[in-house]
Amino acid sequence: MGFLRENILTMATLMGVVAGISLGLSLKSLDDGIWTARQAYYVGYPGKIFLNMLKCLIIPLIVPSLIASIGQLDLRVSGKIGSRAVLYYMTTTFIAVTLGIILTITIRPGFANSEEVIEKTESSKGTTTDTLLDLFTNCFPPNLVQATMQQYKTLIVDPGNEVIEDSSTGATIDPLNKETWKMTGSWNNSTNILGLVIFSVATGVAISLSGEEGKPLLSFFKSVSHVMMKVTNWVVHLAPVGVAFLIAGEILQMKSVIAELTKLAWYLFTVILGISIQGFVLLPLIYGLVTKKWPFRFIGKMGPALATAFGTASSSATLPVTINSLEEGNKVDPRISRFVLPIGATINMDGTALYEAVAAIFIAQMTGMNPSLGQIIIISITATAASIGAAGIPHAGLVTLVMVLETVGLPSEAVSIIMSVDWLVDRVRTAVNVLGDAFGAAIVAHLSKDELEKLNDTEDNDYEMKDIEKSKLLEIENFDTIESFDTIEEKLTFAARQHPQDSVVAGSPAMSYSAQAGRAKSRCVEM
Repeated sequence: MGFLRENILTMATLMGVVAGISLGLSLKSLDDGIWTARQAYYVGYPGKIFLNMLKCLIIPLIVPSLIASIGQLDLRVSGKIGSRAVLYYMTTTFIAVTLGIILTITIRPGFANSEEVIEKTESSKGTTTDTLLDLFTNCFPPNLVQATMQQYKTLIVDPGNEVIEDSSTGATIDPLNKETWKMTGSWNNSTNILGLVIFSVATGVAISLSGEEGKPLLSFFKSVSHVMMKVTNWVVHLAPVGVAFLIAGEILQMKSVIAELTKLAWYLFTVILGISIQGFVLLPLIYGLVTKKWPFRFIGKMGPALATAFGTASSSATLPVTINSLEEGNKVDPRISRFVLPIGATINMDGTALYEAVAAIFIAQMTGMNPSLGQIIIISITATAASIGAAGIPHAGLVTLVMVLETVGLPSEAVSIIMSVDWLVDRVRTAVNVLGDAFGAAIVAHLSKDELEKLNDTEDNDYEMKDIEKSKLLEIENFDTIESFDTIEEKLTFAARQHPQDSVVAGSPAMSYSAQAGRAKSRCVEM
């Protein structure tokens, strides 16, 4: 009974996933199985409302939580925590890419789909260099309000089929060389999480350096964070219903579920096998070796977050649920989870990195190209960089996959081949991304246990010293203002019964502790 009470939300959310799949397949089997986009939208509408609730919580929860977490930590401690988190993220991402490459070269799924026709799709709107530079540009948004709604993206202007001269610079524009094309910029309607994270980290560091003057601002952000976690807890309990309708609506939008799954069966098998090994073998193994704990209970407590990630296909939207599952279910220190998770949701994409490595080599095999060792190394590096730059939103991996393909000279149009099953792959890799973030926070919390305990001891000592100081100064003030006693014992008895506010004369301003101490000192000199 106790187990059911503790895991009721996890079980309900997983049941929501099963119910969503069952509902979608049942409705799909009615009549001819064809549903219009509007009809599918109506079925998935409750899920869309749930997704909007989660997205609404991202900024008011993540920004104050991150600022408060860093602001209340010693800078040396926060530096160590940040270094451990980044080291973990880079290590697991490299492992994911390597695993994806090994599986694709071994299984060779591309040779089973060599007859697939590559449809012409819109090519990339920028070069690989532009994509990487955009990543750094978005780290420093020019307007914080704009960063809550938009991200910057560099675009290049297609000059047509003829070589022309740039009228402003006199340079030659070659249609075959994108590096010579004119550049322009645009703002996409997507929250710039990376820029907000960088700003929050800088603000938290500034509060930590400000000492006592920064305490009021720190208290404000801690209060906002606490209140938003209450709201998050309410929304999390809607996950079973929201996830069910999200999945059902997605299934109804597919032309034929079985046909699309069987068409790319070997590719689907390879990428899901790799993501599963990464998420449920390698990451738990790393967690077990570092913390000396069994990972199964930990994974079970992350059930609501994993199910929400599968339903929404967005690690950013799942972030409030992830924080709630870590703190309430796995008892991870909030100072760690609220510091590490926002960074992880931005730069740690194990599932996406593995997917892009598998997809790139799969497309190379399918087009008859056998990647060389050098090209495989380039794919691994580019897939790692692309996964870091991928937004935590549905289908963001498809956008960065184009960059990986163009880096090794593969046709970007080939992305169209795997689009039909991306809805499923996207959900699986998002769940593993979220699980990787959670394991990272737990590992960092374990490694930072000594620093956090020392920090707690320091805070406790500070509170004790303040309490002692207040009681001593109150006693001095009482001795200074109370004259109608015959003995010292009577004065002590009366002083012990006094409240701080009772020692302030009505209508007169309250004196600071330092002023009271100075007054008491003068009193002693007079006596």
